[in-house]
Amino acid sequence: MKAIIPAAGVGTRLRPHTLVIPKVLINVGGKPILSHIIDQALESGIDDIAFIIGYRGDQIKEYIESNYSFKHRFYEQKEMLGIAHAISLAEEYLRDEPVFIVLGDTIFEADLKPVFKGKYSSLGVREVEDPRRFGTIELDENGFAHTLVEKPVHPKSNLTLVGLYFLKNGRILKESIEELIQRDHKTKGEYQITDALQYVINKGEKITTFHVDGWYDCGKPETILSTNRHLLSRIKQNHKIEGSLIRPPVYIDAAAKVENSIIGPNTTIAKGSTIRNSILINSIVGNESLVQNASLKDSIIGDRAAISGSFNTLNVSDFSEITL
Repeated sequence: MKAIIPAAGVGTRLRPHTLVIPKVLINVGGKPILSHIIDQALESGIDDIAFIIGYRGDQIKEYIESNYSFKHRFYEQKEMLGIAHAISLAEEYLRDEPVFIVLGDTIFEADLKPVFKGKYSSLGVREVEDPRRFGTIELDENGFAHTLVEKPVHPKSNLTLVGLYFLKNGRILKESIEELIQRDHKTKGEYQITDALQYVINKGEKITTFHVDGWYDCGKPETILSTNRHLLSRIKQNHKIEGSLIRPPVYIDAAAKVENSIIGPNTTIAKGSTIRNSILINSIVGNESLVQNASLKDSIIGDRAAISGSFNTLNVSDFSEITL
């Protein structure tokens, strides 16, 4: 089974982190966002993946080739013209055979094997309270996709697309994207996969939906932290570090060092990092970073960063209010 993972985005909402690494390599729940997606795909039977890279794509290539051995190819998106345009670059993966597409910043929980064995193409969906930020989908009386709209101002449905697309025949999608681009049909200034899939439906392709149990946004710092909390809740690690207090759930890499500190809950410490004389709560520390003499909450520390704080002495009278 072939798959395409678009991962060319700049990730401006995650600056300053994305000034030095691509968004998909930000660590969450003990490993990069992209690694969660790849692992789920491989477990579902995918064995050949096309990666669409752009911004700092060399780092993505290096990470994949250093950590995985499955069949893969890279395609560079030199202009950010939208997801549909990105997918069209992987022409060899859009032929008369099934293809699965998952966005590179979409960590998900879903049983894909029944989807791949199904009779029809199928789209991952989930109901949300405010669908205006997403692509929406309306179904006909038989449960097939009828109308898809990207980021509607006045949505007629709260059933949204979550970035998981399975096509029984990749060539139909290829032809639809070509038509989309030929007509210069853009939404929000880009060639959208939602619009391309509407073209697929208009050609007579029957498309069903499948519910996605877990769908975790990694687009902003606050959503990165909430996703980290969820992923950690599923990890069973029994950390006991002499001289430190560990409050689960946490992820502490085997190659990390923790000295005289309080860690957790909901904290990830990646490979090679050192935490010394500190308190970390609901935070993420990247690879090979140093945090010492600091008290941090709701924080994201990148790779090879150094954070040094200080401890204070107070002489405070009754009814005082001090914020440090």
